[in-house]
Amino acid sequence: MSQPSTKILVIDDEPQIRKMLRITLQAHGFSVGEAASGEDGIIQVSTARQDLVILDLGLPDIQGIEVLRHIREWSEVPVIVLTAKDREEDKILALESGADDYVTKPFGMGELVARIRVALRHGAKSKDDDGPVLTFGALVIDVARRTVELNGEKIKLTPIEYDLLKALAKNAGRVITHRQLFEQVWGGKFQESDSQYVRVHIGHLRKKLEKDPAKATLILTEPGMGYRFDDSVSP
Repeated sequence: MSQPSTKILVIDDEPQIRKMLRITLQAHGFSVGEAASGEDGIIQVSTARQDLVILDLGLPDIQGIEVLRHIREWSEVPVIVLTAKDREEDKILALESGADDYVTKPFGMGELVARIRVALRHGAKSKDDDGPVLTFGALVIDVARRTVELNGEKIKLTPIEYDLLKALAKNAGRVITHRQLFEQVWGGKFQESDSQYVRVHIGHLRKKLEKDPAKATLILTEPGMGYRFDDSVSP
């Protein structure tokens, strides 16, 4: 069970949603705060410690995307977007604006709690992102030496494959879009056709790290958006 000190702020203008989330999340041991508007949410994030934010996009005063961008100007607190908007474009915009995850209404509380735990785990790990070694079970990434070991054996990766892996691993648990990966690894302005470059190199990377590349368990595909590095399992 989560420690009572883990604070979650729910920014949503629907009282029923806030009540349901408060009751359920408190039952899982979380401390829950509420904001019914974007402005109130921004104030609460900026004036008090929050461990995670659940953010609705359809707020009455400020669009949720703008609230997210404001928060990202000074805070790396994990943010899960919870909204009725289910268009692929909305998901990509939210993720590229700094959201850690995206859940559409109606939603299952079991799934949401699981995603919250992943986002919190990522938030804790991000504090050590500049550390020399990233370890995920049998997979060890030595950032300083640019080496990768799996089950004690060195894995030979191309520079592109290594940079892709590092980008994914440093954002473990988060969805990383094709655009974000391309700009981090290749640089330059992203074009939709560049998604193919990302897919090809991800395929090569999976062949070297996954037991069965066709049934990936480490580098997961998020259809239409990008990829998620799953740090909850060992390759």
